[in-house]
Amino acid sequence: MPVPRDVPIRDEPIRLGQFLKLADVIDNGAEAKPLLLRRLVAVNGTTETRRGRQLLRGDVVNVGEDSFRVA
Repeated sequence: MPVPRDVPIRDEPIRLGQFLKLADVIDNGAEAKPLLLRRLVAVNGTTETRRGRQLLRGDVVNVGEDSFRVA
């Protein structure tokens, strides 16, 4: 399991789609849907399919082999 890269946020909570843009995983919100439909995104070890999922500091988001922590 890779060590998560910390991605700082300004305000808490943040939606998953916004976080994926902030982490440079996607360029715009529309790109999140295919990742979620293909079940390539997990939050805290659980597959996530909702772009609007609320994230808090400390949550870990995995996209394929990449790992990011809400900081």
